[in-house]
Amino acid sequence: MSRVLLHDRRIVVDGRPRLLLAGEVHYFRLPRAAWADRLDRLRECGGDTVATYVPWLWHELPDGSVDLTGRTHEQRDLAGFLDLAHERGLYAVVRPGPFIMAEIKNEGLPYRVYDEHPHLLPTTWDGRPITTRTVDYLAPEFLAAAEGWYAEVMPLIAERLADRGGPVIGVQLDNEIGMLSWVTNSPDLTDVVCEDLRRWAVDRYGKDTAAERVGADPGDPDAWAAALRSPAESRSLTLHDDLGRYMRDRYRRYVLALRESAERHGVTGVPFLINVHGTGGGRGRTFPIGISQLFEAYRGQPQLTSGSDYYLGDLTVTNVADLYVGNAFLAAVHDVHQPPTSLEFEAGNGDYGQDLSTLYPPEAIELKARLCVAQGNRLLNLYLFAGGYNPPLAEPVGDGNDRIAFTGERHGFAAPVDPEGQLNPTYAAARRALHAVRGVADLLADSDEENDGLALGFVPDHYLTEYHHPASVSRAEQVADLERFRGMGPRDVLARALLLAGYSFPAVDLQSPLPAGTPPVIALASAATLGREVQQRLVEHLRGGGRLLLHGVLPERDHDGNPCTLLADALGLTVTGRVDDGPQSFPSVVGHGWAAGRAEARVGYAQRLAGGAAETVLTEVASGEPCAVEVTVGAGRALVVAADVPCDLDFWRTAVERLGARRRLAPDADGPGLVLTSTVDRAGQRLLHLVNVAPSAVTVSLGWHGAPLLGGRRLRVPARTGLILPYGVRVGAATLLETTCELVGRDGDTVLLRPTQGDDEVLLATDRPVTTSRGSVHTADGRVTIRLPGAPDDDPVQITIT
Repeated sequence: MSRVLLHDRRIVVDGRPRLLLAGEVHYFRLPRAAWADRLDRLRECGGDTVATYVPWLWHELPDGSVDLTGRTHEQRDLAGFLDLAHERGLYAVVRPGPFIMAEIKNEGLPYRVYDEHPHLLPTTWDGRPITTRTVDYLAPEFLAAAEGWYAEVMPLIAERLADRGGPVIGVQLDNEIGMLSWVTNSPDLTDVVCEDLRRWAVDRYGKDTAAERVGADPGDPDAWAAALRSPAESRSLTLHDDLGRYMRDRYRRYVLALRESAERHGVTGVPFLINVHGTGGGRGRTFPIGISQLFEAYRGQPQLTSGSDYYLGDLTVTNVADLYVGNAFLAAVHDVHQPPTSLEFEAGNGDYGQDLSTLYPPEAIELKARLCVAQGNRLLNLYLFAGGYNPPLAEPVGDGNDRIAFTGERHGFAAPVDPEGQLNPTYAAARRALHAVRGVADLLADSDEENDGLALGFVPDHYLTEYHHPASVSRAEQVADLERFRGMGPRDVLARALLLAGYSFPAVDLQSPLPAGTPPVIALASAATLGREVQQRLVEHLRGGGRLLLHGVLPERDHDGNPCTLLADALGLTVTGRVDDGPQSFPSVVGHGWAAGRAEARVGYAQRLAGGAAETVLTEVASGEPCAVEVTVGAGRALVVAADVPCDLDFWRTAVERLGARRRLAPDADGPGLVLTSTVDRAGQRLLHLVNVAPSAVTVSLGWHGAPLLGGRRLRVPARTGLILPYGVRVGAATLLETTCELVGRDGDTVLLRPTQGDDEVLLATDRPVTTSRGSVHTADGRVTIRLPGAPDDDPVQITIT
């Protein structure tokens, strides 16, 4: 029996932190005879955990009974599948919905739920019917139906929990909550929801203020609902703000109801999980919308954490910051015990339409896996690991194929293991990735990413943009402004430049009190809208000696559209105008002071600033007015860059250094594209992570707080590969000080290393004799140097301290 806890941002199994490497295998899409093969493929790939959805639509039969043991069809035998996984030595993460998506019809809900309760399909803006098959989550009829499903499935799961001797190590509650309404801009506005929002608004504001913000009397249900569904332009911003905040609370209560139901039916002693949606089109710029929607549902909840749902395709300089910032923002709204995970970690070749319009390079899996574990992800679930076949529904519905899913008969044709059990090239890439991580899994499971005294500011309310009434001009303008400037910065330059310049950084939630240990430099990409409490917190940060890099435009109003210049006033700055590019407008900026000497740079916009005490950094060429300035505020200092300057790594590195942030790894690379960070455990054992997302090789020398690593030698990181190098890691009676090799495994006084350079070195600290399976050994003054000439290969070198 294994006890599983979330503690100190770790997944702790029987008192030991674990890194779980999972793969999604759908038993209901495979004949029983294929289950063992797919589970064995997962183990061969390096996985230790299998994950699976459990479709309510499939397990509930037309007579209302539920089959979870295969009495009516072998592919309904959830119990048998979990038992087989346990026999194969795998943990399991079970995902029973109610909603599961997974291309299942109705997102996994039985048709009878809609037939019996047609009012569960919400109305939306202007009273129109919603365009997706979502439901009113908190409608009593839906919660009762979900309770009935949980009453069937949860006891079976409970019997197989890890702390009761079974394989189940985690249970996901629902899936991608709120996603369907967001992507269709169709908020749920049934009569029940409108009434619930009325109670919420009156409790929050009082009756009179609620009426003023929405534009209707809360005592008149019909007028209230009409005002919500068709907002007046004069109330649009306040109404949209309240709608988004209410939905957060609604999702929180929904997750709580599901958790309480699961616990009533015996599921305790393992973590619960919430899947966060939001990537699209190979980018993660909208991923924080999912965080904004759901963070109140999991933040601070014991034994519950979030997981990302990443579909980014390839990983390149275009989107590497998306992945890095997504992980950082996700962690920023966790409490001190909640670890980040990835519950859907894209693993296929991208041919989801089976039309060969897209094929991702296999190495994308390895690049993304290396970066995610470096940032502290404690669970990666390769989705989809194995394809299968969609069985027919128990009762035909006459929709064209009568199967459980809308993808046809075959499903998961892009997965590393296809429906027929054949391997595509992403299988070998996934195996390389998981085995590279597996070699240092014990260190990664108990380590934390280090930072360079720099944090990226996260403002969840900047992503409270999932809804906008189609006729509202003011809301459209606010959303467009937020989308242009928030998060990663205009043109994504802020986050991309910091990352590719060699910095690693967490994110900090600026809507909450800054936690102890917050890095002194906060970099914030801001729009014209910034909440009053966030502006005040930044002012206090500066006056207390903190530093701020503000990129975007100077905030001038709060989310309700009211003037709010707390930050600008503290900075002593005013906005005198703004120039944007256009058909005959080509604004450019030029540097001054430390930024002088660079060529004029074309920009998409420049906001003109005035302030008597400000030191000019950039001016807009046509007017000569400043658009980037440095300002002293109390004991702190701020650099405001109000123009979308290019991704000039030297400019941004200098800017951050002037605020006091220094790169601990101090890279000297011959080209861009290399992402660097380090992780450290409580004993001071480190791993150095190098991920090259560039299409060409990068050579680099590294330092550690100014001291050269590896004697100053240059490392070659081939195109689209990565390295995890041990630094100060114990090996029995010795310490592995540094090496150009990757760590494959340790066992007592023996270590296995994989050469990476073709002329590799290993430096150990020990007074005991050392032997190596190949290469030469040189000993002097308690240091042992092992030289490994020859081309790098996958055959590890065994070194033993005797």
